[in-house]
Amino acid sequence: MSIVKINALTVPGEMREKLEKRFAARKGMVESSDGFEWFELLRPIEGTDQYLVYTRWRSEEDFQKWMSESMRPGGGHSGGGQPIATDSSAWSFEVIQQTGPKDA
Repeated sequence: MSIVKINALTVPGEMREKLEKRFAARKGMVESSDGFEWFELLRPIEGTDQYLVYTRWRSEEDFQKWMSESMRPGGGHSGGGQPIATDSSAWSFEVIQQTGPKDA
């Protein structure tokens, strides 16, 4: 089954808009990667200042290949500019069960 990578980014309130614009500018950069399945940028509503960057991949190998390619000059992974997050944590999960909406 798939693997999920979550990057928890601590973002001060005054930097939220800048972070969101930076991700919007990168739209399309990961979607064509082999093994890529899903992306979501989750904005905190209350109780935290952490954004969650959620990606799902067919395999760990596919994720590692994308990481190595995106870190090359011109790869675009870093997003450019000054850092926005004051802290980050990377989490990895293996999907062992999933479900979706019932068919109508």
